[in-house]
Amino acid sequence: MYPTISHLIYDLLGINIPLPIQTFGFFVALAFVIGSYFISQEFKRKEKEGLLSIIKKKVKIGKGITTYEILSAVIGGFFIGFKLVEAIFNYDALVENPQAFILSSRGSMMGGIIVASISVYTKYKEKEKTKLETPKWIEQTLHPYQLVGNMIIIAAISGIIGAKIFASLENWNDFLLDPWGQLFSFSGLTFYGGLIFGAISVSYYAKKNGIKLLHLIDIFAPALMLSYGIGRIGCHLSGDGDWGIIATQQPDWWFLPDWIWSYNYPNNVLGRGIPIPGCEGNFCNQLAENVYPTPFYEIIMAGLIFVFLWNIRKRINIAGILFFVYLTLNGIERFFIEKIRVNTKYDILGGITQAEIISFCLILIGVLGTFILYRNNRK
Repeated sequence: MYPTISHLIYDLLGINIPLPIQTFGFFVALAFVIGSYFISQEFKRKEKEGLLSIIKKKVKIGKGITTYEILSAVIGGFFIGFKLVEAIFNYDALVENPQAFILSSRGSMMGGIIVASISVYTKYKEKEKTKLETPKWIEQTLHPYQLVGNMIIIAAISGIIGAKIFASLENWNDFLLDPWGQLFSFSGLTFYGGLIFGAISVSYYAKKNGIKLLHLIDIFAPALMLSYGIGRIGCHLSGDGDWGIIATQQPDWWFLPDWIWSYNYPNNVLGRGIPIPGCEGNFCNQLAENVYPTPFYEIIMAGLIFVFLWNIRKRINIAGILFFVYLTLNGIERFFIEKIRVNTKYDILGGITQAEIISFCLILIGVLGTFILYRNNRK
């Protein structure tokens, strides 16, 4: 396993480059970047086909720097300088535990003041270049795809908040023992919490900008599935605990490696299991028994579902159906993977996980939504 990108680079190239980048976080960021590319392409296609319109907004130009902009520059600049300068002079501490370093109170006060001052000055000079004697209102024209960057930021922030809330609810006892650690750790994210919070936030933003909801959700459907699969690569490579139950079925297929059926996740980022003989330093544990590598299975299934959705997107002429097909397939995939995946179970219906409840609801919503849209279109 590769808890950090440095471990991955060392294994691939034999070069030790100490980087404060966790593998899981790297692939989550990569998922957002790649997902935004496909979302942009779909926005452009739908606008070209006349399904989305150009957005017209009235904006006020010529104003000087505002109090809000000064405060934003001061707060943002100070935090960056406070942590950045400290990181430069104490790089080893940052690499050893990036999460603890960022969330700690340690930092450079002088660095914070200097960067905050530079940030305010830069913002002031930028606003002075466009300042008018009398500010005026103009009509600004935007293409829908130009809002993708804002949507991704909104989805990322609200999605992470939702993922942490749902993860805390799913592991309530762990949350009560360490609320701060559970909320601010870089692991322990629940996909469905992120999906629900992100969908609500992005839908609200899109509605404010006059983008039709049914076309919006169709645009996001394939990218969501692809991003999910990319995120699972990070789960598998880092060994973040999203593995399966103890592997009891191990087919002897000569053309596939044994780890596909059972794996003990050596050097996992959580430090779970037993010590690895001869290993020194951090991340020196492996599971005592081999388990099903469920993230790997989800990577394959997510990739296949993405290819399917991407290929049928132009053949579906009823807005919204592609998204409901996505919900159905996503729900089926997650519902069945939960049968061999380690997860906290609620003491209802003989034991059921949060993901099983949500995925079953998604299947029902997907099937019902597809039926209603198809029936309305026939009418």
